Amino acid sequence: MDRTFKTVDYEATLDVTVRLGDCLPPDHLARFVVDAITQLDLSAIYARYGTRGGEPYAPEILLGLLFYGYATGVFSSRKIEGATYESAPFRYIAGNLHPDHDTVATFRKTFLPQLKGLSVQILLIAQEIGVLQLGRISLDGSKVHADASKSKAVSYQRLREVEKRLQAEVDELFALGERADHGTLPEGMVVSDELAVRQDRLARLAAAKVVLEARAQERYEAEQAAYQAKVRERGTTNRAKGAANRGARRQRRPRRGRGPRTSTISRIPTRGS
Repeated sequence: MDRTFKTVDYEATLDVTVRLGDCLPPDHLARFVVDAITQLDLSAIYARYGTRGGEPYAPEILLGLLFYGYATGVFSSRKIEGATYESAPFRYIAGNLHPDHDTVATFRKTFLPQLKGLSVQILLIAQEIGVLQLGRISLDGSKVHADASKSKAVSYQRLREVEKRLQAEVDELFALGERADHGTLPEGMVVSDELAVRQDRLARLAAAKVVLEARAQERYEAEQAAYQAKVRERGTTNRAKGAANRGARRQRRPRRGRGPRTSTISRIPTRGS
């Protein structure tokens, strides 16, 4: 045979040093997850940790592993642990650490409500900066502006619809994670890349966070306005009912005429009477 083929020395390949930065391009999903989590407020989770015991893994690491795993179809805590050894993206998110599967599963169960809310925030940030594909999670690309304009009520309603849809998506992902840990989930999801380079992404993430905070403030003001309107309506109704009740009592009360004034002092008997 005259043709020459490229061959591999696998023993020598095992000694090759791999740089994670070469494995993950600037627009990789794992980089986005790490950057997005820096914009989140994790104080509620940190507050649950006591001052005693060993050195725990930072919540950012475990949240990043769970979100990236679920977004790319890796739902089992055991497979997430294995991926921190075998997969460059997971190894990058874990910072070359290797949380065991019990730690990952316990973290998910302990902070499930908080993790769902934070995951929705990540999806909202992704949608705001135009990331339309997060692994197996597809976003519709519509933006909801939080400006104080005549369309405020429309944007508020649209925001609630978007959050409701994303919350349903997150609930499904965490349910799949629970099923995977119990061995009842068939595997087979596809990983895809997301958009933007780090510096530009960080700037857009910060801007998206500002928009989301403005939306939260808009929602708070709308809820407060609705509450105050309800209080005023209730007060008006109560006053009307009170006036009607007083009028009814006046109509039922018998009219009394003025008669001769009588003395309250009893007649004193005289002598001989």
